[in-house]
Amino acid sequence: MFVKKFFKKRTVRLLINKYTITITVAGILYFFDKNNIFIQRELRQKLSKLQSECDYYRSETEKNKAEIEALKNNKESLERFAREKYLMKKDNEDVFVIVPDSAKAHMN
Repeated sequence: MFVKKFFKKRTVRLLINKYTITITVAGILYFFDKNNIFIQRELRQKLSKLQSECDYYRSETEKNKAEIEALKNNKESLERFAREKYLMKKDNEDVFVIVPDSAKAHMN
């Protein structure tokens, strides 16, 4: 008898309503779950950043592969690369390195 009166009350019927339960559970999962909407947004931002970095490094890899091929096939480009990057010289040459004033300030 008491149970029948309890379930006839409006608030109890509303709480037991399957739609209310579904919306409540969805809301709890949406905001309070370990994979809630805020964490999902952060993860999407990180994924976007990592994808852009991946694209950048792929393009850099392609550039480097092209440069390596040029160095393998062309002696002049190999010589220019060695002189610029590693300050190499021929036996009868002198190399002068000119350092800008702004770089001198950072050295001290």
